[in-house]
Amino acid sequence: MKSFHKFIPGILLCLVIAIPSWFLGKQFPVIGGPVIAIIAGMIITLFIKNQYALEAGIKFTSKKILQWAVILLGFGLNLNVILKTGAQSLPIILITVSVSLIISYVLYKAMHIPWKISTLVGVGSSICGGSAIAATAPVIDADDEEVAQAISVIFFFNVLAALLFPYMGTLLGFSRTSGEAFGIFAGTAVNDTSSVTAAASTWDAMYNLGSQTLDKAVTVKLTRTLAIIPITLVLAFIRTKKEKDAGNEKVDMKKIFPFFILYFILASVITTVAGGMGISPAIFNPVKELSKFFIVLAMAAIGINTDIVKLVKTGGKPIFMGLCCWIGITAASLLLQHVMGIW
Repeated sequence: MKSFHKFIPGILLCLVIAIPSWFLGKQFPVIGGPVIAIIAGMIITLFIKNQYALEAGIKFTSKKILQWAVILLGFGLNLNVILKTGAQSLPIILITVSVSLIISYVLYKAMHIPWKISTLVGVGSSICGGSAIAATAPVIDADDEEVAQAISVIFFFNVLAALLFPYMGTLLGFSRTSGEAFGIFAGTAVNDTSSVTAAASTWDAMYNLGSQTLDKAVTVKLTRTLAIIPITLVLAFIRTKKEKDAGNEKVDMKKIFPFFILYFILASVITTVAGGMGISPAIFNPVKELSKFFIVLAMAAIGINTDIVKLVKTGGKPIFMGLCCWIGITAASLLLQHVMGIW
């Protein structure tokens, strides 16, 4: 118990930042609580002269609580529902995820962008924004500034997508009597859940579709989330190889392997079994909300540990990478929908 006392000051500071950020994120979903928390953390840390007493709690929050957030995220995934309603979008998801990862890898090689930030931007763009970054960061041992950089890049293009995609859909001639085409487009081409929700809800409101588009987009987005599992496992092996290539023969795979992903899978299996037994999915809503809050809490810690000046100075290449991934995903999603006759 005595050892836990050292975590309290840092955790309390993160809570002080996270709680108002959480509520502000509810009011401004396009921006979202995680981004607000990171920005607040980066500003507040400028006024803290000595962080020694806070270090343990901040590190615990940015590492362990982030992993707990990913585990709890699994309670929002009913695998049966995803397999039934997400199967149609699966080819589009596989191609868009692949396109983003290939683009990020090519730019990582061509522009000499650090491997960890390239990985975070590529995974965040291709899978599910902040949640994917949260799952990937511990696996590749990314530091807080790298996580903040990736989140900032993803946030920028999330906002653009949420604002521009509904009008793009109108110009491209998406169906205005059904939410299917735009729902698949939003679910596969927009990164973060908050922005997927914002774009899909805007389309529903524009053409009086109730929640048709939103329901489709969220299901597709949840299907994309499952890509976290193979991606993190592959990255664990890549990191192990890099460690060995660097001359570290005593690499402990147990320390690198993302065991929290196994708990994430277990959580989704529990939800699936409960759904099969007729238990309402609403029973897991508090856990899903706690997962989202934990991400906000962890982002507050990451913001505190981030040098905002350095972040701005080094942001050019990651932003360009994010732009290329965003364009690639958007183009791939539109092309495949057209080929498959959805649009």
